[in-house]
Amino acid sequence: MNKQAAKKIITLALLFWCAGFCGGSQALAVPAVTGQATGAALPQFTVDATSAVLLDALSGQTLFEQNAGEKLAPASLVKLMTLYIAYDAIKMGLVKIDDGVLISKKAWATQGSKMFVQVGTRVELLTLLQGIASVSGNDACIAVAEHIAGMEEAFVPKMNEKAGQLGMNNTNFVNVSGLPAEDQYSTAADIATLAYHYLADHPEALPIHSITTFTFSGITQHNRNGLLLLNEGVDGLKTGWISDDEGFHLVATALRNGQRFISVVMGAKNRSTRESEALKLLNFGFKNFSTATVFKAQEPLAVIRVWKGTEDQVALIAREPGIITVAAGDAPQLSFTKTIPERIYAPVSEGQTMGEGVISLKGKTLKKVALVTRNAVPSCNIFKRLFHSLLLSFYLPPYLGWFALAFVTLGMVIVPLIRRKLR
Repeated sequence: MNKQAAKKIITLALLFWCAGFCGGSQALAVPAVTGQATGAALPQFTVDATSAVLLDALSGQTLFEQNAGEKLAPASLVKLMTLYIAYDAIKMGLVKIDDGVLISKKAWATQGSKMFVQVGTRVELLTLLQGIASVSGNDACIAVAEHIAGMEEAFVPKMNEKAGQLGMNNTNFVNVSGLPAEDQYSTAADIATLAYHYLADHPEALPIHSITTFTFSGITQHNRNGLLLLNEGVDGLKTGWISDDEGFHLVATALRNGQRFISVVMGAKNRSTRESEALKLLNFGFKNFSTATVFKAQEPLAVIRVWKGTEDQVALIAREPGIITVAAGDAPQLSFTKTIPERIYAPVSEGQTMGEGVISLKGKTLKKVALVTRNAVPSCNIFKRLFHSLLLSFYLPPYLGWFALAFVTLGMVIVPLIRRKLR
């Protein structure tokens, strides 16, 4: 009778803490948030063109805008998207860079700027891409589109789909070359977005944009981007022109001392003006802004204790790098803070949001990033879960483990006393 009473007391105590802690609870997820603040006031000056944008190619931050949302005929800037889709197809293994591309009559007969491909011949895909980037070959654009999608009409929807994915909401493509077409338009802001993602996703494409002279079929042509010859770090990207009414366009990018900027000028009055204004924007960026890397993508930024899992901790990372653009000289004053839970409970999924990181400058938030788990942590076996539940009952309110321990201890004292009285 007395032994049974002691067993009941101990059993009740064990059930008491197991009921409260075997389940556990998962940490609340913090939504991913990104910011595009520069931490510096936008400059007050004008560019001698219809519209213009200056963008940091590493952080993606816009540093200058002028009529950036005005819709214009993009002319040969369309070819940046044509090249983007082509390099996507190469990366996905749909085509190979050394494919021999059969030249159709349509490609051969295409008007405007061309690299002079001949109908019925085969030209290496890389050579066609070089001809598009350096001498704006409209014929090469058709050949590439047909090689990847079968026909230009099937390639153009891929361009518009990609534009939608990139957030180019004020852009519509009708052809692959940029030749005049009704309802084909874009903006300086959208073209800057296109150039930024193109370079980020396909840095291997940049060398074809810095080709200054291109020879094919015995014909030598020069790249129309005159900034390539100035030794100012400019190594791309694309020119465009349809008519004097629409003006001259230029997307220029330059690298100096680890910094890269992209300038977009659309609707300049002539070729020399588009070059001087694009270079003015680039120089402004290099002279007045610093690009700071606070942390790298996939770099462990914190470690969280994991309970009831096959592993006892998990690292938190940011999917995107913590690159921020600030006024020159402000980079040393940047700070990075994290908000994360003290503990989490398995199971944990890979890439699960568990916290937030904030990059600040002088108390002002510049960028927020979601902190996610680097790897998955499955639930452990029942014995480890029970053991962790027991430990947690002593560490977490309402501290039921201590109550249970006191209850058991008290029971172990009272039971002998009862037994003595019953003798």
